[in-house]
Amino acid sequence: MVNEKLKRALSEIEYFLLDMDGTVYLGDKIIGEMDKTLRFLREKGKKLIFLTNNSSKSNEKYIEKLKRLNLFGEGDEVYTSGMATADMLVDKYPEKSVYLLGTKALKEEFISKGVKLIEEGQPDIAVLAYDTELTYEKLCKFTTAIKKGAKYIATHPDVNCPAPDVFVPDVGSFMAMIELSTGLKPSKIIGKPYDGMGKALMKRLKSDENKFVMVGDRLYTDIKFGNNCGFYSLFVLSGECNMKDLEKSDAEPSFILDSLNDIKNYF
Repeated sequence: MVNEKLKRALSEIEYFLLDMDGTVYLGDKIIGEMDKTLRFLREKGKKLIFLTNNSSKSNEKYIEKLKRLNLFGEGDEVYTSGMATADMLVDKYPEKSVYLLGTKALKEEFISKGVKLIEEGQPDIAVLAYDTELTYEKLCKFTTAIKKGAKYIATHPDVNCPAPDVFVPDVGSFMAMIELSTGLKPSKIIGKPYDGMGKALMKRLKSDENKFVMVGDRLYTDIKFGNNCGFYSLFVLSGECNMKDLEKSDAEPSFILDSLNDIKNYF
């Protein structure tokens, strides 16, 4: 039976915030006929924004993969926790100096947005990102900065990052190590499930909560993010979490579908 609540919501939703792995593709394979589904949503006038916590890569790298899988179309965007952090810094702390523990690609993105990065001296703010180019020297610079009073911000809280063989340490693991060494935790975390990315998008797009739906396969990041931002949330069963996980979770999806491909049945 057609879910009338979802049908009504789709009439006011303008922005589809899309998790990627487990939602639109699995590894290097698209889920079902996702290319056709996303094209259908664009034809219905919906704006697609691919949302990821991974702050190690530039959005160009994600666009490259999405284009290769025929999932990226005209008007689409990629928005990372790193980009959201840079936007927040420019908005809230425009004159503050920042030490970024992050990749070269992320540093270039911060600079392009107007963030005042420094490599030497005491910064006003220290940002912890997913640094796949991490060195001990960079780590020591970071811990020294926060111990001397720099405001400590993290791009996202993920403990592990998916990898072909085994998951590898992500920002959440770095946070645990830094806390053990310094006794300090971030004063602010930007990425899912926190609301920093949502606030940045609402401000940039000049839009209200009811214009967004967060679509994802992870209850504890994607759906909690939707809840925390006041967005609609669509839980898809094509990836990591299932209905048994939902029974044990405090996340509350607005809607549940086997796959985003099923959305065509509700227009």
